[in-house]
Amino acid sequence: MAALTPADAFVAPPPGEGPAGLGGRAPSEDDTVTLLFLCCHPALTPAAQIALTLRAVGGLTTAEIARAHLVEEATMAQRISRAKRAVRGAEFRRPEPEDRDRRLAAVLQVLYLIFNEGYTATAGPELHRTDLAREAIRLTRAVRRLLPHEGRVTGLLALMVLTEARTPARTGPDGELVPLDEQDRALWDRTAIAEGTALAEEALAQGPAGDYQLQAAIAALHDEAGRAEDTDWPQILALYELLVHRTPDPAAALGRAVAVAMAHGPRAGLVEVDALAGASSGHYRLDAVRAHLLERAGELDAARAAYRSAADATLSEPEARYLRARADRLAP
Repeated sequence: MAALTPADAFVAPPPGEGPAGLGGRAPSEDDTVTLLFLCCHPALTPAAQIALTLRAVGGLTTAEIARAHLVEEATMAQRISRAKRAVRGAEFRRPEPEDRDRRLAAVLQVLYLIFNEGYTATAGPELHRTDLAREAIRLTRAVRRLLPHEGRVTGLLALMVLTEARTPARTGPDGELVPLDEQDRALWDRTAIAEGTALAEEALAQGPAGDYQLQAAIAALHDEAGRAEDTDWPQILALYELLVHRTPDPAAALGRAVAVAMAHGPRAGLVEVDALAGASSGHYRLDAVRAHLLERAGELDAARAAYRSAADATLSEPEARYLRARADRLAP
């Protein structure tokens, strides 16, 4: 079994401006978790929870957080100030078990949102924000030290580690996006994959399989395949079936549609994608998946149009370039 000790590659670098906390002092490891739960106070909106977590716990400067969210620094400063005022009266202490359990779902959601924004930035010139992804992993490790037997926490950490392990292969020499099935898997971090797989197995043994545990199991199956064609798509589809019955998340439903296509062919996948048009209408990822499946089905004109539609809808420059390149490749 892989060691659960944090790998150097996933330890956040010392921030340029030390963690300020809510009162200006740098938090200890114990304070870090306390701050994290305080930043996820139910009185705050998800956007405010994320901003306050990055500032107070992650140690990012207001300017860095503003750049990550593509807003003016003054706007982000106001958002953080309002969040601090909203929780100013809250007692700074380790949450009691009842309060901790009530806030845990929000804490994990915030950490997952931060990680996702780091792994695939929703806007801007960079595909990957290393600082955000590593900070999310660092904070999730801290929560796990508090709750080592909580399957949701272990599952989320497994999911992050397994996903981040693919980062070295996600971009080409010029920064271009490389899709999962075309990545050089020799570049994947095998030490991280071993750790993540062990964590995923532990998470599934810690109680009923929840969303994070199921997603971690899916990530482990992807990472364990030495070649794209070795991927166990029937098993991945079975896990997605469990996942979509637990959560209304459109991303999970879209992932299931891809698994259907890979297990049963692109036509079957297109039927599933079309069924999602209402819930995910207007989201570029739906058009991107449709384009890939249309291309695999031989409908090149429709695929080219869907690639271009997806490229026009995304704010991520690397993703837009990739999608336009796929469309241009299909030009008659």
